Amino acid sequence: MLANMIRAAHADDFDAIAAITNHYISTTAIHFAYDPITADDLRASWHEHPRHPFLVDDDGTRLLAYAKATPWRERAAYAWTAEVGIYVAHDARGRRLGTALYAALLEEVAARGFRSAVAGVTLPNDASLVLHARLGFEPVGTFREAGYKLGAWHDVAFFQKRLSTDAGPPPP
Repeated sequence: MLANMIRAAHADDFDAIAAITNHYISTTAIHFAYDPITADDLRASWHEHPRHPFLVDDDGTRLLAYAKATPWRERAAYAWTAEVGIYVAHDARGRRLGTALYAALLEEVAARGFRSAVAGVTLPNDASLVLHARLGFEPVGTFREAGYKLGAWHDVAFFQKRLSTDAGPPPP
């Protein structure tokens, strides 16, 4: 059995990243998109925001999961908060891959100078709630019936992990 390796995403990983994402788009309300996303769209977003990391869990034969940071909001004042998310290949769930990968992403986000990470979780999603609690995220609110997918309204719970509490100004 090959050992899993957590590493930064490469440009050629985005076909696998899109396939993992599209499973959740087509079969669940975990991802609110209705239409499949392309590897080119994901790759373009990755190139557009180089400060925001994408990490992958690679078992040597394929990608099993990915975690990403994206801008939370576009205004300059929000530049020190990243929105984070993680997706595990549907046939690799239940192996606790997410804990190590998400922890690595949070370490990388902190190293890049972000002050906090925020995450939205479509409800119900017990596995994601447990993961965010395990990694020190705190609940900050729930938007009721925020999205409609697969014939039902879904709440979205939001979580925040403060990566720095220094009262000084942000780095230049």
